[in-house]
Amino acid sequence: MNTSQHRFAAEQYGARAQDYVASAVHSSGADLDQIEAALRGQSEARVLDLGCGGGHVSYRAAPHVAQVVACDVTPDMLEAVAATAAGRGLANIVTRQAPAERLPFPDAAFDAVLCRFTTHHWQNMEAGLREARRVLRAGRPALFIDTVAPANPVLDSHLQAVELLRDASHVRNYSVAEWVVSLSRAGFALEGIVSRRLRMEFASWTARTRTPPAHAEAIRSLLAAAPACVQEHFGLGADGSFDIEAVTFTLRAA
Repeated sequence: MNTSQHRFAAEQYGARAQDYVASAVHSSGADLDQIEAALRGQSEARVLDLGCGGGHVSYRAAPHVAQVVACDVTPDMLEAVAATAAGRGLANIVTRQAPAERLPFPDAAFDAVLCRFTTHHWQNMEAGLREARRVLRAGRPALFIDTVAPANPVLDSHLQAVELLRDASHVRNYSVAEWVVSLSRAGFALEGIVSRRLRMEFASWTARTRTPPAHAEAIRSLLAAAPACVQEHFGLGADGSFDIEAVTFTLRAA
């Protein structure tokens, strides 16, 4: 498998690891509450946090399960997660470096798979979903959370353009329909969908990815010149802040 995108993403995010540990958008939210609620009573479970980033899923999961394996393609992210876990006394969090499309775990190695805000960076979404299903025991739960693209092509084009300008490692935000089809093909049974709106505060949103000033200005210009339907859908503010849809897919390994 060509790993050039994996290397590129790791290089992009290596210097940003602490920014994602500290990110308010990533460290809080009703989706994390939903994850935690789903894991209560699972004290013997071994859980995979796939594409762990700053580790916020791992920190919330760890008190409720036997072990969390925080897996990411970026070594610096994993170092930050390990240090933060140690500082919080979460000794049952271990880290492992790997891309989602090629996981170094045997079949049925986990009792739950959790994945939040990472799939839009994967080189091959469906390959990553198949790997997630492979390492999950049959009948066991999974939660996938990510920002999603609107079904309307005009809205979708503007979102993808803005995301790429902000972060060169962005691959694609997928629509809910694309998600549902891909999850089914990978062997997951869909149990529920919850949609939430997230407010992206422009200054912190671009600072977190260290977006070059020229790209930040291009984003502002693109959004300011966008059709009214785009500005209204994303709730564009005077400072460039906007809303984006994030969806939680509750699943079970078929």
